[in-house]
Amino acid sequence: MIQDLHAHTYYSFCCQDKPETVIETAIASGIQQLGICDHSYGVGCARTELCWDKGTRLDANYENTLVRYFDHMRLLRDKYAKRIKILCGIEVCTLMGKDSYALPYSADISFFDFALVENLDDPNSFLNGDIFDFAKRWGCPIGIAHTDLFKFCAMRGEEPNRYFKRLAEAGIFWEINVNYDSLHSFKQHDYVSEFFKNKTQQEIVKKSGIKLSVGFDGHIAREYKPQKVKTACQLIQNMGIKLAFENKIF
Repeated sequence: MIQDLHAHTYYSFCCQDKPETVIETAIASGIQQLGICDHSYGVGCARTELCWDKGTRLDANYENTLVRYFDHMRLLRDKYAKRIKILCGIEVCTLMGKDSYALPYSADISFFDFALVENLDDPNSFLNGDIFDFAKRWGCPIGIAHTDLFKFCAMRGEEPNRYFKRLAEAGIFWEINVNYDSLHSFKQHDYVSEFFKNKTQQEIVKKSGIKLSVGFDGHIAREYKPQKVKTACQLIQNMGIKLAFENKIF
């Protein structure tokens, strides 16, 4: 399977592309499974009074905007069902601060197909490095976005074999982020390059049973580079490691 589980649309304030443009680009590129995964604050703050004029709002009411976004993605899933499999995801910010908009505690994303959690390794994250309680709380499949988990283990004194096994047992998947566009200054993630050449890391991941996802993290459709996605998917599957949702029907 060729999947890209990290695509952004105009629901993310840092992207201008219509969802249809993103989907059509993926179809033309030979992607079989596409996860649209807009930023939680972009989706939730569609009504600006929720946060942009008041700073961080963990008590904000995202109910209507989350449902509206999900319903839109579901309509697109049905529209393109014969051409590509669409999943509705959301990228969850966990940073707290003046210009950060963490997903409110009251938000319900249990009906989403999945959520990608960012900032796990950031000292300003309210997770404090603990993804497990967070994953239980939200009620939908959880993935860890663009994070060097081997570096994270070393930083926290975690034994990688044990930690990856815990992730697998909790049903948490790990994103291999292959982004390369102007929004990210055409910088590649070092952890991805290291993983694809490090046999020890590959063996730890394979033995743990954790599933991986591949995401381009695209914000500009015209800069999409599908070959990076395809290569990553093929390398992972050649290792005997499963991709997230590869056999699940939505």
